[in-house]
Amino acid sequence: MKIVLVLAAVACAYAAAEPAINEVRPVSNRPGRFLSLPVPQKCANRPKQFFFRGHNYFFSGSIPELANRKVDWLDGRNICREYCMDLVTLETQEENNMIFRLIQQNDVPYIWTSGRLCDFKGCENRPDLEPKNVFGWFWSSNREKIQPTNRTPNGWSYNPWSQTGHKKQRQPDNAEFDINSTTESCLSILNNVYNDGIAWHDVACYHEKPIVCEDSDELLNYVASTNRGLRL
Repeated sequence: MKIVLVLAAVACAYAAAEPAINEVRPVSNRPGRFLSLPVPQKCANRPKQFFFRGHNYFFSGSIPELANRKVDWLDGRNICREYCMDLVTLETQEENNMIFRLIQQNDVPYIWTSGRLCDFKGCENRPDLEPKNVFGWFWSSNREKIQPTNRTPNGWSYNPWSQTGHKKQRQPDNAEFDINSTTESCLSILNNVYNDGIAWHDVACYHEKPIVCEDSDELLNYVASTNRGLRL
């Protein structure tokens, strides 16, 4: 089931991990950012580190020009989008296990995914999204709803959301809101930050992390249709 939204402005280094939650949210000097358009030549030459069910992927920590960068959630999306990709979407257990293995084998502390909480304009007065922490999550890359957070997803043998976090409660817990009034609106995979193994967590979107990018059919089709003869 697709969630219809307007996503305008809301659309790896192995250094020491940043604090999971900040007592004071950093002040942004970059307001009013938007989603980036794909760059045809970058799409044609996009990194193709590994392949799964018709899509190419890459981990930023394995790409020389990105290896020492950590970025917030929107910048992560925009880096991927310039390559006709988007932040990774984890709709099946097999794909999720693949990304968990990448994190484990490379000792990655955390990454961003394309998961997003529908808590912006266009999400209000939507009974199907309530309560938001259970039914309000979606994959921004394809606008598909994420299955309810309080149960094992259909077709999975486990619930990928962590059973604990800063508040020692099952995720998502929106813990940072109680500390600095920032909603934890983005979905990150954390690597044993709370002695919970590799698991999904809701995290405030301003935190900076490495990324995994995945082919975007929508962007690839757009670039292919507007750049005849370009090999993607």
